[in-house]
Amino acid sequence: MVSERGLQVLRAIVQDYVDTHEPVGSRSIVDRHSFGVSAATIRNDMALLEDEELIAQPHTSSGRVPTDKGYRVFVDHLAELRPLSSAQRAAITAFLGDPADLDELLARTVRLLTQLTGQVALVQYPSFSRANVTHVQLVPLDPHRLLVIIVTDTGRVSQRITILPQPLDEAGVAAVGARLIPRLTGRSVAEAAEQLSLARTAASVHLTPAEAALHAVAVAASEELDEFRQNRLMMAGSATLAKREQDFRGSIHPLLEAIEEQVTLLRLMSEMVADGQGLSASIGRENAAFGLAEASIVASEYDSAVGAARIGLMGPTRMDYPRNLAAVRAVARYLTRLLDEDEGRR
Repeated sequence: MVSERGLQVLRAIVQDYVDTHEPVGSRSIVDRHSFGVSAATIRNDMALLEDEELIAQPHTSSGRVPTDKGYRVFVDHLAELRPLSSAQRAAITAFLGDPADLDELLARTVRLLTQLTGQVALVQYPSFSRANVTHVQLVPLDPHRLLVIIVTDTGRVSQRITILPQPLDEAGVAAVGARLIPRLTGRSVAEAAEQLSLARTAASVHLTPAEAALHAVAVAASEELDEFRQNRLMMAGSATLAKREQDFRGSIHPLLEAIEEQVTLLRLMSEMVADGQGLSASIGRENAAFGLAEASIVASEYDSAVGAARIGLMGPTRMDYPRNLAAVRAVARYLTRLLDEDEGRR
């Protein structure tokens, strides 16, 4: 059983190790922190922490460093979020203001978080499967190409060029639109996708130019709606991993692979358990099932018109958890406010 002072010693070790990247000894704790006890007493506290596997000695005669379990105790019970400075808050407001669309807003968000923290920044796209299709337009570019435009009530606009199997004049395009557009508008993205599946099946058995065009347009629209429903990540700051490679006990290649594939990170972020403030952390070996035992991820939830999603940071276990958690929370709150205001203008 670790005493209250022992837990405060753990806090000091975590903070000093993050700040200095050097194992922490009892003498440095006495010098840097006001415990009012001798170095020998601190050594006894450290021995108990080591027995509980909260700290470890990396080398003989060296100080101690936190273990993954120690970081977990620190995050759950000892970390005090550091409020962002007024300059940092002003930077959030300035950097995220007046984006052209959701893609630009999320791209700015991850760039900002990387600049604020020096970690890899991740943000989930909200799922648009519950959004409603409000507008569909077919724009002929030439007899062989159509631009398919789909708009939802969340403001997301999708555009895709479709190659027609046979040339189609404007009257033919209008005929295809008359058959297809009523099936989509006013429906949820999921329902519209089902209608497109029916349209593709019906059109595939006919050979007229109009039916062939209907099938081609339905295929293109289906692909777009599938993207609406996919869970995706926007990321920035991958280069910071190379700069921090010495902070990882092993190779950073699994992290780079996870960034490349996205699926692993999406699963991990989706399974992280949030506290009452919507904050969550997954530390070191807790990520072993995802092949990311060398990394920690901290995240915060943000809300959009179509549901909640997460924004987070990935880096080494030796990270400044209070600062990073405060950063993702502040940016998530501002992101929620921006999306609420945008929804209110619709």
